Amino acid sequence: MAVLTQEQRDTFWHDGYLVAEEAVTPAQLAALKAEIASWVEQSRAHSAPFGPPTIDGRPRYDMGVEHTAEKPALRRINNPSDISDAYREVMLDARMVDMVAELVGPNLKFHHCKINLKLPGAKTEVSYHQDFSYTPHTNDDIVTALLFLDDIDESNGALTVVPGSHKGPVLSLFDGDRFTGAVAADEEKKALAQSVPCFGKAGSVCLMHTRLLHGSAANGSDKSRGLYICVYTAADAVPLARNPMPSPNEGRIVRGVEAKFARLKEGLVELPKQPKTASFFTVIGQDSKQAAE
Repeated sequence: MAVLTQEQRDTFWHDGYLVAEEAVTPAQLAALKAEIASWVEQSRAHSAPFGPPTIDGRPRYDMGVEHTAEKPALRRINNPSDISDAYREVMLDARMVDMVAELVGPNLKFHHCKINLKLPGAKTEVSYHQDFSYTPHTNDDIVTALLFLDDIDESNGALTVVPGSHKGPVLSLFDGDRFTGAVAADEEKKALAQSVPCFGKAGSVCLMHTRLLHGSAANGSDKSRGLYICVYTAADAVPLARNPMPSPNEGRIVRGVEAKFARLKEGLVELPKQPKTASFFTVIGQDSKQAAE
């Protein structure tokens, strides 16, 4: 039985995104939120990125420069499905995954996941970009599923998107030879003028086409804003660049079967320079908290 209506599927392909409710069960959501609370508590004891390293040797947890024990600013958990049964279960077997399979499946593959967290008063912002520029593949049947871990409204740093931008060009994330991880200032100005926010209750998901322009502002409220972000591709979409967040689960078939052939989409693809730091926030100019010298 389909989990998305035809109207919802049409909306996704027309606008490049769709916000859908009840993407996880209440029990799944509670387990995810309990893990977040534990990780935030752990972060109070640290003054630099920390945690069990990712398979490419980077710290698992990253904090903004404003982080203190009294006012934590944990902002990124890399591939939480590697270290948490709750996050692995949702990545593999939530209603969210079925939704994505109905859009770019039926054969669906996992690429990577992360948590972007904006705790109350955190200064973390996301400059405008398109995910495809970070994770180019042989075709663009790729969906970024952004699961709302908290209620999200106009006050706590909601994701903002430019409807229909997935049908336009893939914009450069370079300034000359320097990889900035964000579109040029003039392009961001245009994007801001056309963007709309994505609001919803905890447990909702924003399904976003990989070419959709998006960003977000800082959280100016006293409420948390967490997103569990899972990237899925059609099984016949093959990566053209190193995964910015490699995982033992990269390439795992989560719905359907493995592809025998790669499907190619004609065109030129700009190749990214992947971050070597704890998170991509440093690429876009937002330093990590560092221990005192």
